[in-house]
Amino acid sequence: MPRVTLETLPDYARFLIAAADSAAGQFPVQRTVRLPGLELIAHLDPGALADALGQAFIEASDNPQDSRQCRIFIGHPGVGDMPVPASWGDAHFTEHGFAQKLAEAGLRGHHFHDLDFWQIYDPDRSVGVQLMRSSDAFPPWEQGAPLRPFLHWEYAARGMRLAHAGTLGLDGKGVLLAGAGGAGKSGTVVAGLLNGLDSVGDDYVLIDLKNGVRAQPLFSTLKQDPKGFARLGLKEPLGAGRPLNWQGKHVFHISEIATQPIPATLDIFSLMVPHIGSGETSSVTPMSRRDAVIALAPSGIAQMPGERESGFRFFSDLTRLLPCYRLSLGTRPEEIAGTIADFLARGPDETERDRARLQP
Repeated sequence: MPRVTLETLPDYARFLIAAADSAAGQFPVQRTVRLPGLELIAHLDPGALADALGQAFIEASDNPQDSRQCRIFIGHPGVGDMPVPASWGDAHFTEHGFAQKLAEAGLRGHHFHDLDFWQIYDPDRSVGVQLMRSSDAFPPWEQGAPLRPFLHWEYAARGMRLAHAGTLGLDGKGVLLAGAGGAGKSGTVVAGLLNGLDSVGDDYVLIDLKNGVRAQPLFSTLKQDPKGFARLGLKEPLGAGRPLNWQGKHVFHISEIATQPIPATLDIFSLMVPHIGSGETSSVTPMSRRDAVIALAPSGIAQMPGERESGFRFFSDLTRLLPCYRLSLGTRPEEIAGTIADFLARGPDETERDRARLQP
């Protein structure tokens, strides 16, 4: 098995893209997914990933004529002349050093040592390759948000960013929900959806800072652990027999519980950081920009390979543009949704006046 070092990494990355290009006609399945300003074309084998590409996205209904096209080859030995994945040959591996070396060559990439799983992207050509040992040798989270790093690299090249955050909205206006796992973010999104609010996604959404802050949908999947599934009353609309994923959570899709069509965009006018409160009712209070950055940036940067510095700048700019609040969650889903609906109905001007009044 070949071994790659930091010095040989750019050459190996170019070799993988060339190998995928030469095997283009030998991939048995092609999936096309239409996303905001992007036509994603994936070449791969039939199976779990091909199925995920057909189910895990919220597709854009109307893309502009200047939409770009992005091609990703998901290969393994046995597809054309695709090679056996190389192993890492240096004594030490660091994400930052790996990303920096590729960036110097105008490329992006990610590598999972344990699986010899490679993801390489050329943002100038909008072409990438995902090389695996076999057709099913991918990390367990890949089916929930397939090809996420490639989308991150493509959109980042255009000044946008994938944020690890949820959204809720009303009449086109929305809030961004940020926070570490277990804080209640996903449950808050589900509570809102079940009670008449809009969302353009949970877990990952596309953020554009041109002309304000705009959130757009990418992935359709939602997750809840069994306790949250029962507390939110999801057994009735979704059934009790849903299998658990690798995290021990039920997976379902936003369209299965949304009460209205998924909007193409939400104009975000505030950032909310939910946490499990101590009372029965929910409350919204101002929080510092510093605390908001801490809630939003680390997971968003850790889960999006490469470009760490630009990520911190992006999320810092985002929190400068948005008033930030702490959302203390009550115990009843409909009450949580009502609190957020009231906040959204007041609109950005009134909520900013409230914030100024409540700040010490």
